[in-house]
Order: sequence, then structure tokens, then C-alpha cells
Amino acid sequence: MIDILLDAFTAIDRVLWGPWTMVFIAGVAAYFTVRSRFFQVVRFPYIMRNTIGKIFQKTDDTNKHRITPFQATATSLAGTVGMGNMAGVATALSVGGPGAIFWMWVLALLGMMSKTAEITLAVHYRDVEDDGRTHGGPMHYIQKGLGWKFLALLFSGGILINSLFSASLLQAHTVGRALWVSYSFNPYIVTGLMAIVTAVVVLGGVKRIGQFSERVVPLMSALYLLGGLALLVVNIDQVPAVVGLIFQHAFSPVPAAGGVAGVAVAEAIKQGMSRGMLSNEAGLGTAPMIHAAAQTEHPFQQGLWGAFEVFFDTIILCSMTAFAILSTGVLSSDVSGIELVIAAFSAVFPAGLAEAGVSLCILTFCLSTQIGFFFYYETAIRTLFGPHAIKYLKWIYFLPGVLFAGVSHVDQLWVVANISVGVTALPNLVAMVVLSGVFFKLMKDYLSGERAYDTAITDRTKRYLRAPKAEVERTRT
Repeated sequence: MIDILLDAFTAIDRVLWGPWTMVFIAGVAAYFTVRSRFFQVVRFPYIMRNTIGKIFQKTDDTNKHRITPFQATATSLAGTVGMGNMAGVATALSVGGPGAIFWMWVLALLGMMSKTAEITLAVHYRDVEDDGRTHGGPMHYIQKGLGWKFLALLFSGGILINSLFSASLLQAHTVGRALWVSYSFNPYIVTGLMAIVTAVVVLGGVKRIGQFSERVVPLMSALYLLGGLALLVVNIDQVPAVVGLIFQHAFSPVPAAGGVAGVAVAEAIKQGMSRGMLSNEAGLGTAPMIHAAAQTEHPFQQGLWGAFEVFFDTIILCSMTAFAILSTGVLSSDVSGIELVIAAFSAVFPAGLAEAGVSLCILTFCLSTQIGFFFYYETAIRTLFGPHAIKYLKWIYFLPGVLFAGVSHVDQLWVVANISVGVTALPNLVAMVVLSGVFFKLMKDYLSGERAYDTAITDRTKRYLRAPKAEVERTRT
């Protein structure tokens, strides 16, 4: 019975994540890029100045239910920076060849604008309670901007499943099995400790989640980047050849040689775009939920952090993994996934040190993902069952990782996580396109200095922009 069910899930996953889905995701990102006149490229210095350039700028942090713009970004990155940056990139290279990295870059460049758009919309349409507590995300702009309640519920259901399977269960299981294989640590103890740490952080509210993320995410990212940079310094003479391989095989197939199977250009495009998208989550609708809780003056001002997120996650972190693997020549070995990353670092550092370093990164990346996703889980519960249900249902989030810690193979459950991501991505992308006019109006309002839709005004008046009826009806038909 279980095998039949898994086969059915696999069939659904194959249809849901077929080529048309990737074309749609890339098409939406390209649409926002072209209509914004390539804002993320032309105004890239402006984006950096107004995001990471203002990281130390003081903001009002007296509201215990609000977080700073950087804390929102760090929490969002806590949910995205993880196995996708390491094992995901390694898989893309193994299956799609070096050319996959070029297409990963392309989608990231386009995705910088689509993530800016979804975060901007989330901040504009957020709910603000009397005590300053905020709730927002795609479920809010789908319902408020379009009036499509069913689509909002569908999105929330996908987030609920994705949080339980991908973040709570699979992230903890990955750490438990990795430390069991490397150091014989009891996986139940490992996942149990992860659950306790997660509970201590998230039950303190969004403020504590933001404070945790702004400390841990930069630290764990810096650790991984320093290790990668040290590796590249040792292999600096290989860097030009690596760049050449990436561009060469982005447009020409990889021949079968040296133990590596041949790879077609179509496979390079598919692997690069899919792994990149699942890594930075541009257009998937997760990041907008945490960004809606940010203390920011204008929706588009917070949206700029979305562009920074995609750039840092994919162009910086994913590229570091790719260059580490390609510069050390381990791609021709028989290993794949996280073992390929360990092999790359072991080619330069002592094997024990490399394995310990990668294991530490796996632990921190997966733990931060588990913590970051709790906020999405809580937001989904609020939409589906009401705010009072959180009091009881929040405890379920901490259980899956511990319950399945001793099960050696749960890889097939990734297909459930993939389906839930598709169920959230498609409604979000449709809503983004229909509400694109609203986004560009907010963008113009901020850049022109008019500031008629500052958050202080919209949060107080609750007067939200709506998509023109003609666009909504055209989409429905």
C-alpha cells in the first residue's frame, strides 16, 4: 500500500515539476525583470547600498512583535541557506554537468526581481494587530488583492506540509544520519536536541527567531565561505579553467569521459534552474511571510532585501560549492551529493578536518532551516485554522524529526516535500503576475519619493491596492 502511494506521489511530482513549471517560474521572473527595465542589474549598487550597506543603521526595535529588516533577511536565509547550497549544487553538477551552474546564475539574476516583488506585496497587504503583531505573506495578498480565498487556503496547506516534511522531518533526519555515519552519534539524541533548541528559540516569538538568525546565519555563512576561499586560494590556477568549463558546457553537451556520463544541454538547463530555484526560493512564497513582520518604512524598501537574498544565496554561496568541486577535479569520482562536497574539501584539507567542517555546516544549516520554517508553519496554521489553533498545533512541529530519526531511508519522502513546494509556488506565481501592476505602483511610489503607500499609512488606514477587475477576470477565464 505504501509503495503504491509513493508511486502515485512520484507520478504527481513528475507532472507538477515538468518542464512547463520551470518555464513558468523563469517566465514570471523574466517578466518582472523586463518590465522593471532590468532594475536589479542597472541599479545593483543601489540595492547593495540600501540593504547590506545599512545593516548597522539603527531602527526602532521597541515593538517585541517586529523585527529589523536584516533580521527578517537573516531568518529568510536561515530557511533557504542549507543543503541546497551544498548537496543541491553537487547534484546539479553530477547530473547536469558544469553548464548547470551558468543556468543557475541566469535564474538567480532573474529571480532577484521576482523575490523583490513578492516581498513588497507581502508587506503592503500584511495584517497589523493593535499590539503591533503582524501577519503577512502570499495567503494575504492572494485574498486581499484578488479575493481568491481558495487559492490562499491551497497555498497555506502546501506551506503546512512543506514545513512538517521538508523542514521539521528531513532537515533533522539529514543531521541525525550524517552524525551517525561519521561519528556514531545516536540519531534520536541528535534530533531530540535539535527539537529542544528549536523550541527554545521559536517559542520566544518572532523577535527571538530574528535575534537568533542575525547571529547564526552570518556566522555559519562566513565559516563556509572562508573554507571555500581557502580551497580556491590553493587551487587558484584552476579558476580560469573552471569558468571556461561553466560557460562552454552551458551551450554545448558534456562528452562522456573520465568516468563522467555525457550530459545534454537540456539537462544542464533543467538541473541548474531547478536546483537554483529550490535553493534561493525566489517566487515560492516562503520569504514574504517573515519579511511581512519587518519594521520598515515602505514595502519596496523591504523588497530590496529579497534581491540581496537571492544574490547572496545563489551567486555567492552556491557558486562557492561549484568552484570547490570543479577546481579539485572530484566531479569525475563515483560519489555524489554531500559526499562530493566532502571529497572536494578533503582534496585540500585533511580528511578529518574536512569532514568535521562540512558536518558542522550541515548541522547549523539544517538547524537554522528548522527554526526559520516554524514561522511559516505558524502563519499557515493561522490562515487554515485560526489564531487559537496555534496554541495546540505548534507542538506537532517538533515531533517528526525525532520520530523518524532511526529510520535509515526517508529519501522517498522528499517527493512529498517537492509536491508541497509546487502547491505553494504555482498559486503564488499566478497571484504575483495578476498583482504585478500593484507591485510596480509601489515601486514607483518609493523611487519617486511620493511615498503615498508608506507602511505607517497603510497599516493604519488598511487601504490596500487591488488588481484591476479586468486582470482578475482574465486570469480566471
